Amino acid sequence: MNIKAEESYVEPSRKGFVTNYPSFQYWKKSAVEEMLTEKPISVYVHIPFCIQRCAYCYYRTITLKGSERPEIDRYVDAVCREIEIAAKRFHLKDKHVVSIYFGGGTPTLLKEGHLSKIIECLHENLSIDDEHEFTVEAEPVTLTEKKADILKKFDVNRISLGIQSFCDEVVKLSGRKDTEKKALKAIEMAKATGAVVNIDLLSGLAGDTQETWADTIKRALSTNIESITVYKMELYANTAYSAGVRKKTLELPSDAQEIEFMRYAIEQFEQAQYFPWSSFTFTKMGHYVHTYPINMFRGNDYYGFGASAFGFLGDYGLLQNTNDLERYVAAVEANELPLSRGYQLTSLERMIRNVALEMKLVRLDLKEFQRKHGFKLDSLCASTIKQLELEGFISTSEKEIELTSKGILYGDYVGKRLTRCLMEMS
Repeated sequence: MNIKAEESYVEPSRKGFVTNYPSFQYWKKSAVEEMLTEKPISVYVHIPFCIQRCAYCYYRTITLKGSERPEIDRYVDAVCREIEIAAKRFHLKDKHVVSIYFGGGTPTLLKEGHLSKIIECLHENLSIDDEHEFTVEAEPVTLTEKKADILKKFDVNRISLGIQSFCDEVVKLSGRKDTEKKALKAIEMAKATGAVVNIDLLSGLAGDTQETWADTIKRALSTNIESITVYKMELYANTAYSAGVRKKTLELPSDAQEIEFMRYAIEQFEQAQYFPWSSFTFTKMGHYVHTYPINMFRGNDYYGFGASAFGFLGDYGLLQNTNDLERYVAAVEANELPLSRGYQLTSLERMIRNVALEMKLVRLDLKEFQRKHGFKLDSLCASTIKQLELEGFISTSEKEIELTSKGILYGDYVGKRLTRCLMEMS
């Protein structure tokens, strides 16, 4: 879509000195109140250590045999130093932290002392809301009763377990050591802490069939947890899965099969009254929403601490730390930010990013989009929106664009169509 500004003829004149724009008559007191309101921020802490390397994993991780390794001690010290440096450099204490997320890797590899040190450092250097969400990723092999008690002690109120599948053979093919029995036990330990429990599943794993997938969904629902997240298994070149596919020693379900897996999951979730608040996460009655990604997908600030962690600060842009562990540690030990790259968004790119990410949340608020960017999305992309609605991917109103079940099934498809429309503007 092309936007053309047409000029209407104006007689040449020296009258009308321009003092400002827009003129003072349009300035409002409510704008001052909004500007002075503390802005929310989310915090991510990356723990890159694992005790097993999943065959599908493409993340920057380091495989360890236990938590007694000196690398962990040095890394935790470095993370704490980075928190101190970044908080001062970017005035992070001026923003109120609404959510904290420990991801990895495997955060539950950390000992109590490690967790305590990072958490205390966050509280000393940031302004953390009393009612903040605190999520820690875990996996069945490293979540013990003692570790669950430690998470409870530190007021972790959301635990996300990487289960991926309840089929032992599928799990074995993925290079993991956990089993259905271990997974179910880990879920019960997580539930006993009183935290909201989410489990991650992967659709399209090697060895999965309609029968094994149906059993995984059945097992997941039988646990009566609050939240179930389903990601599509993506094949990346730097994984054991990819090597197996190239050598023809491993076969993955086709895209058509994977879509049927997801279609089945959505149907079962709906019957069990697990409703989507994002295109990949389903929760009991649509409650127990996850603050961290909502904050991120709506364009609010978030900052990532740790090797390879990334973030977004509206006044600066996108920022990412080096993914090299030695360089990361060396930088912060030298009192330097370990940032390796960033990106400053143009006004158009901010609109595109807004659409691409907020459509993940099932609904995009059209009025809020106009308030942020000064344009009406339903005018800019009217024909694309109409076509998506005719194709059954979305429903629309004056207030919002909402994904249908078909739109949720196809994940980021609607967001991609709308962002392509915006990219074609000139």
